[in-house]
Amino acid sequence: MSRRAAVLGHPISHSKSPALHRAAYAKLGLDIEYSAIDVTVERLPAFMAGLEAGDDWCGLSVTMPLKTAMVGEVDEVRGAGASLGVINTVAFEDTGHGVRRVGHNTDVAGIVEAVRNAGVTERPNSAILGGGGTSAAAIAALRELGSKHVDIFVRDAGRAAEAKAAAAAVGLSIHLRPLAEAAQGMAGADLVISTLPPRAADGIAAQLEQLPDVDRLPDVDRLPGVWGVLLDVAYDPWPSRIAEAWHSRGGVVVPGLEMLLYQAVEQIRLFSGADVTSDVIDVMCDSVGLPRRV
Repeated sequence: MSRRAAVLGHPISHSKSPALHRAAYAKLGLDIEYSAIDVTVERLPAFMAGLEAGDDWCGLSVTMPLKTAMVGEVDEVRGAGASLGVINTVAFEDTGHGVRRVGHNTDVAGIVEAVRNAGVTERPNSAILGGGGTSAAAIAALRELGSKHVDIFVRDAGRAAEAKAAAAAVGLSIHLRPLAEAAQGMAGADLVISTLPPRAADGIAAQLEQLPDVDRLPDVDRLPGVWGVLLDVAYDPWPSRIAEAWHSRGGVVVPGLEMLLYQAVEQIRLFSGADVTSDVIDVMCDSVGLPRRV
């Protein structure tokens, strides 16, 4: 029987998730139709209620601004999503007595695998840009990588509740700092994760372009001229201005598509129960223009 899955969010037309999932299901020989559906926070309860009568759904990918709101629309939350209070995945499980909607957060695994693939080692000195729902996954990922502390640069500390809750849940020390200080703070980090929306980091990029060499910056304990890794979760448009600025200073840039790839791999396993092998990951890479894995 044909099954259905979709990515939900607002706006959603830019999403690369359909390309990744469709490529994987075709390679796996699975009859799963995957689409993109525009859903706002206000419309989410009615949308989820409308799915109850159908038995052909196997999963939902959840993007902004629904990652926190979706927690209240599922029957259970497992893994990192339970401690963070933020989910990006809903798997539909047949219990024999009906379908159970189970929430997960695969963004954490997506971030960990993306930065490890770029050479990030354990216990990186890290910084996060933004304090919203995706920052919660970034905090959990840094804790998994062994970090004990992270500076989080936010426009309004009063709106960083998700970041603070995530840090408390995973036991990571954080310091909320003004976004205006981000450029200099980034220069001292082994790993920077930008969770800001597209173009929201353009101002920081302009500041990066004006910074002196690292060895001339105060309070930066790094080798002269050495910049770390930047993961920018925003991938449309690409390259982002902050990615270009970071690369121009000699830093390593990880596009948000890398994170999207690895979190999708986990979603596909949850939706289908299939083993996502390297040949499946390669066709997923082909579908969005990423290099094949080595």
